[in-house]
Amino acid sequence: MIKVLIVDDSKIMRNAVSVRIKECGFKVIGQAENGHEAITKFRLLKPDIVTMDITMPEINQINDGIAAVREIKKIDPNANIVMITSHGEEKKVMDAISAGARGYILKPVTTQQIRKVFRKLREKLVVEKKGSTISYSIGNLNIDDNGESVNAVQT
Repeated sequence: MIKVLIVDDSKIMRNAVSVRIKECGFKVIGQAENGHEAITKFRLLKPDIVTMDITMPEINQINDGIAAVREIKKIDPNANIVMITSHGEEKKVMDAISAGARGYILKPVTTQQIRKVFRKLREKLVVEKKGSTISYSIGNLNIDDNGESVNAVQT
């Protein structure tokens, strides 16, 4: 089953995102309320995907979600981080992508958005090796081409 870490300074938002992720058939393995806690839990829990609020208060010199993305990518360059953001934060979204985030979801978060973005993550995990294409999925993630149906198979 796909393991997800949710990072947001708002408990209400963490709970809302958690409900949507569970509706998609994924497992929420942890929540963090700031970037510093996200880094600690990332090391400990080793999630398949991290959802990260883009704007959070500064804790221990980690001043927002973008700084946390940079630190997590130092730990694991292949980390799958999806930013959660409000309208009007396009510059921050581009900064987050430059820092290593692999996608973003606009608030309010819906189940359909999660399915679509997680499907896009899967599509990006295709690599060329010795002249043949090998597809890798995140923990046996199976999503249809419309992003409408998610089936996380337990390994």
